[in-house]
Amino acid sequence: MDPRAKLSPTEGEPAPSQDVQLDEQLIRRKVQSLCSVRYGIAFSVHICNFILMAQNVIMNITMVAMVNSTDHQAQVNVSTEGLPAHALGGPNQAPKSLPAEVPVYDWDPQTQGIIFASVNYGTLLTLTASGYLAGKVGTKKVVAVALFGSSLFTLCTPLAADLGLVYLIVIRIAQGVCQGAGLGGQFALWEKWSPPHERSRLCSIALSGFALGPSIVILLSGFICLVLGWPFAFYIFGAIGCICFLLWIGLVFDDPISHPWISISEKEYIISSLAQEVTSSRQPLPIKAMISSLPLWSMIFCCFGHQWLVIVLVIYTPTYISSVFNINIRDNGILSALPFLFAWVCSILAGLLADFLLTKNFRIVTVRKMATLVGNLPPSAFIVALPYLSSSYITTITLLILACGLSTFSQSGIHINALDIAPRHSSFLMGASRGFAHIAAILAPTVSGFLLNQDPEFAWRNVFLLLFAINTLCLIFYLLFGKADVQDWAKEKKLTRL
Repeated sequence: MDPRAKLSPTEGEPAPSQDVQLDEQLIRRKVQSLCSVRYGIAFSVHICNFILMAQNVIMNITMVAMVNSTDHQAQVNVSTEGLPAHALGGPNQAPKSLPAEVPVYDWDPQTQGIIFASVNYGTLLTLTASGYLAGKVGTKKVVAVALFGSSLFTLCTPLAADLGLVYLIVIRIAQGVCQGAGLGGQFALWEKWSPPHERSRLCSIALSGFALGPSIVILLSGFICLVLGWPFAFYIFGAIGCICFLLWIGLVFDDPISHPWISISEKEYIISSLAQEVTSSRQPLPIKAMISSLPLWSMIFCCFGHQWLVIVLVIYTPTYISSVFNINIRDNGILSALPFLFAWVCSILAGLLADFLLTKNFRIVTVRKMATLVGNLPPSAFIVALPYLSSSYITTITLLILACGLSTFSQSGIHINALDIAPRHSSFLMGASRGFAHIAAILAPTVSGFLLNQDPEFAWRNVFLLLFAINTLCLIFYLLFGKADVQDWAKEKKLTRL
């Protein structure tokens, strides 16, 4: 007997008995376990995001070792308490000197801001296009090329820095092109792999790699820079990326139908749960309706504001800690990694909480807006308070930990909202929204670098106040106009024949 018969009774058969219903519940409980293939796919995307983000932010911690001195950094609001003499091994046990043969450069904060932003120039070019392309040719191919290219350019970064600033910026832009393809192209997977009531947790597991990447690379790069020199941070994570590229090729498939190892019960469960959302026929993009859609624009603008928040946190946490506490790169790496480790845990918990609320009959729009509110307003408020509370290193690190951790709640809000309002076009829309948001990834470090270079006395305060204003305005727009029901322009059009 075909095992799918239990899941698809014919019309002429009587209603399922209590035993059959119990069997179906047991099957569903089994396929929802963490050992299921779809959770394996989510974990594979998690590893991919970890690598891409790690390669993206290596420069943020190595910059402390790459620049000639800290004379250029804004030494404002320096902690009067400082780190205790025994903290993290003490200053005598972890000297600030780097390996003698390692090159250093004379880059001021404005130049550093341009270097930080350059990778996002490339990312901006491919985020939207990669989402559309993945919907056509599949996520597996798009992300595989992106992962290999990003790893290759990461390996070339130290050589480019030696050749000159222009070469470094060109390599960073090329790396950004690959990373944009990886970030935008991955969302097409969830059109075919994520049942609606598991969407938040599956996407959170996948997206939490963005938080784990900075935490690990910042933590390890400080030790690598002291022991081996900063170029080895790029060599090590570039090599790891090449290995993960091979694993991606062998383990990830675009949909349950093409997966060779998935069980029949799980395949039927996923396909049946998505039957009302995705059809095999691709419809043209309703561009005019999208342009006039307030729910879509509110999601896009809120992604922009949240991206500004995240970029400032990711890029300037090591620099801020170094300028305020004046500590060596090893201790800086440990302190800077703590907020992102907490963010990694929070991002997974946020997805579980969102799906739990949905099972308790909360409206989807309520859950999305609650997650977005928690992921934006408290973090930006904590950040803007940093310059006024920097006299205590414990308070500073605590605020950074809370800001990073809570910011990940938006992964269960605006960052998957496209799957709610337009599931048929979600890969394109999620790529487009992240593409628009990445304008913030270019502007934030450029503008922040300019502010840090122009006004030494109030530099960090101005950077954080600007962040708070942008983030709050974009959040208000989303809370007013955001939706979570399928929009009319995203529904299937049935053709009528004369």
